[in-house]
Amino acid sequence: MEDSRPPEESHKHKPPKPPNPPAPPVPPAPHTTTYTLVTEPDQGLTAIYNLIASATKSIDMTMYELTDVTVTDALAKAAAAGLTVRVILDQNDEKTANTPAYNYLSANKVSVHWANPAYAVTHQKTITVDQTTSAIMTLNLTPNYYATSRDFAVITNDAADVAAIEATFNADFTNATITPPTGDNLVWSPTNSLSSLEALINGATQSLLLSQEEFDEPAMLSALEAALKRGVSVTLVQEDIEGAYTTALNALKSAGAKIAIYTSNKGFYIHAKTVLADYGTASAKLFLGSENFSTASLRENRELGLIFSDAACMTGVYMAISQDFTNGTAF
Repeated sequence: MEDSRPPEESHKHKPPKPPNPPAPPVPPAPHTTTYTLVTEPDQGLTAIYNLIASATKSIDMTMYELTDVTVTDALAKAAAAGLTVRVILDQNDEKTANTPAYNYLSANKVSVHWANPAYAVTHQKTITVDQTTSAIMTLNLTPNYYATSRDFAVITNDAADVAAIEATFNADFTNATITPPTGDNLVWSPTNSLSSLEALINGATQSLLLSQEEFDEPAMLSALEAALKRGVSVTLVQEDIEGAYTTALNALKSAGAKIAIYTSNKGFYIHAKTVLADYGTASAKLFLGSENFSTASLRENRELGLIFSDAACMTGVYMAISQDFTNGTAF
């Protein structure tokens, strides 16, 4: 019987199967901008310590006052591991307090720079890791105040803001002249802070909730008085040791503001600098940063804050400052 199978040679002449096409490239995950609020003294410094410890390439810090040895040890450890670690410390107000940190860091491979004396002081409090994530803070890294000071930090990966912070850091690290880029949200002194805060207050239509350590800038008083005249509710929590800001507070009270004060630097202390506009509405905005409502802070210092609209951050500030208002002394 004849074999009906095709000859083996026929298999040899079949065209080879084309190779499987390569898998399409996986698109990078979209960059999601995040904001994390750290509330002091409630939450402690764990989030800040963890941010520093998370660095794999670089740490850049600008700090008005640095006495926290947990921080200086972490910076030295990062430098020893080969990371690029750079620190700017104020010298016009806090050189004595900052000298131990300056000397320790310098001896441990950290590049440390005394801040540009062209500014009245460098009051900024910022930490950036790996050029991707920044903490913008109202607090200094001073443990003796952690337990009793109302303060906040915002940790963000907003790419435009982080890039602007780094560009300004690079200039400030060499005392170079710069008009700091504002990224998406940034409020810099002495360049755009006064105009940005005036615009925030002037744009409020329903309410303003504020916390301030210092208050002597006439433009801020005028903006709040104007807000009250157009029917905006103004609630202020103010640190007012020895009646330092009585003139501004009397004017605001006369215009209809609700004010609570704190008056002891040994008890609970209002160190946070915040403005929350129109909370609970679609147009709500939050300012948080190192800028006080003082002439020096807004017109003469190096300072940094941000104005943004993250819902969780706004709620966290609202809850904390509302509690402080309740617990304060009516002015």
